Amino acid sequence: MKQATVNIYIAGMLCFWAFFTSSCTKDLLKREPTTELGTASFWKTEADATYALMGAYADIRPLFDRDYYFDGQGEYIRTRGTSTTSGNLQKGDAYNGGDYSPSGYGDNFDKMYERLYGGVHRANYVIENVRKMLPTASETSRAQLERVVGEACLLRAMVYFRLISMWGDVPYINHVIYDNAEVANMTRTPLKQVKDSIIADLSYAFEKLPAKAPELGRASKPAALAFRGKVELYWACWNKFGWPELDTFTPDEGEGNTAYRAAADDFNKVINEYGLTLFRGGEPGECDILGKADKLPNYYYLFTPVANGDAEMIMAFTHGGTGTNQGEELMRDVAGRSHEGSQCWVSPRYEIADRYQSTITGDFTPKLIPMNPTTAGARTAPNSAVNPQSYANRDYRMKSSIMWDFEVSVGMISLKSTGWVPFIYKTWNQPITIDGAQYTTYNTDGCNSGYVLRKFLRNTAGLGRSDGTYSYPVMRLADVYLMYAEATNALNGPQADAIALVNRIRHRGNLPPLAADKTASKEAFFSAIEQERIVELFGEGQRSFDLRRWRAIERVWNPPYGNGVWRIDSYGVQMSRYFQNMSEREYQQCYIFRIPPGERNRNPNLTQNTPWL
Repeated sequence: MKQATVNIYIAGMLCFWAFFTSSCTKDLLKREPTTELGTASFWKTEADATYALMGAYADIRPLFDRDYYFDGQGEYIRTRGTSTTSGNLQKGDAYNGGDYSPSGYGDNFDKMYERLYGGVHRANYVIENVRKMLPTASETSRAQLERVVGEACLLRAMVYFRLISMWGDVPYINHVIYDNAEVANMTRTPLKQVKDSIIADLSYAFEKLPAKAPELGRASKPAALAFRGKVELYWACWNKFGWPELDTFTPDEGEGNTAYRAAADDFNKVINEYGLTLFRGGEPGECDILGKADKLPNYYYLFTPVANGDAEMIMAFTHGGTGTNQGEELMRDVAGRSHEGSQCWVSPRYEIADRYQSTITGDFTPKLIPMNPTTAGARTAPNSAVNPQSYANRDYRMKSSIMWDFEVSVGMISLKSTGWVPFIYKTWNQPITIDGAQYTTYNTDGCNSGYVLRKFLRNTAGLGRSDGTYSYPVMRLADVYLMYAEATNALNGPQADAIALVNRIRHRGNLPPLAADKTASKEAFFSAIEQERIVELFGEGQRSFDLRRWRAIERVWNPPYGNGVWRIDSYGVQMSRYFQNMSEREYQQCYIFRIPPGERNRNPNLTQNTPWL
């Protein structure tokens, strides 16, 4: 039966704006939702509770649905800017002003901090008021009302998880704030206490949510379990690898191992107890020849509206599309001007191409050789980065995720197709003849690597750059597979079931199973898991959080006071150098974010994270 779609984009626009009249003053948390409501006319029925919940969904979604920007803090994505609108939550204000460069970014997320606390307030508002309805609710209504509370608890847990992942200790608020005096002098709650509260919220959500939500966009038991497992996994990592920048936290190896076991248990239940499967059975599908895109692999379609409601999408935030002011802007961010005037704010770095393995050997191929195409023979030289044949027989996720010279996509202007546009680096909007056919090249001057994204790019016309209807995933089954493998490997080394799950993900790229040497030890299998996280979750906002929880920034960018690392393009030109001669303190500032000075000015009890003192 086709799932019903939750119209959160309508409820979100009306629930807090039309019904709720504001009397809050500007305060510590800059909360937008009101705390006053005519209870005589609202909070009476299941419909009232659900309507308020949809408003919470609508206003918490824009705290997560542009997480691809965060990949710019890693090695493989360049985020040169954002398409956000300052002051407009639905247009990405939480991400506005953030620094998405690999270094020096930890002091630029004051808006995210403030907006996340707005999300806490929205969730608390629903939880508190619906719980007041429970004592007088009928037996038939109680289950639905508890479901609403469970969903709001899950949303609150997601928000607090993001807060502690970035800032460590943060003030914990679990009720509606009616007066600024209640928070004006709050101290930061210890990390473990906030983590335990998050786990409690997710445990309640698990008990009260359905095994499968009949409505597209609403949470279910697997979502609660998956997020609970992810919180436990991060807690395990912080205890294993340490978090010295958070001077109130003392790692405990035993507690870390307990968390790894709890994470593995939750992930195992998600994998085995709910009948979830990878998109299109995890089969690779068809992959067109080089330079063609009539038949793209299944992995490509996973990131188009075709996949909305698919079982792999354990938790996804829906978007309204045309006329709602709440469409996703993925195409505007990842595509160029040939696609409805898009702006290519996000693009692959050159170095990602070498991460895609051979479908023949199942291992890495010799590194590409950057070459200027004006050099004689550059377009045909073996392994040349500007030779299209160098990309043959690669992981199908490569064709699905990035485009290199002479790869094509469908151009779009005024909601109509302009036909195929071939990408040729630094050849923007120029006439070209390929195999006797006339084309105009892809106009995407925002790219500086030699590659552009295909992932998230619609190959069909009909929607504007800001009117996408894709349900953006914040928890996918493939991620759960990889997190399960990571947790079990940390405890007991490579396990047969974990290896099988990693191979299942590799199969969607048409790759052979891992060779024996890739699973011979904890260290080897961890590297294989990390490799799959890089290519499978590419552009989904996971990499920078992985680097921090694994304390791997120095491994990627070299130690403090070193030469740093250049990012180059397919011609071999040095584009940007990161972490050159940077101090240990500057590295520390990448592991934990700065508590916003404005919040500390309003509240003298808010301490600052040590690297920012």
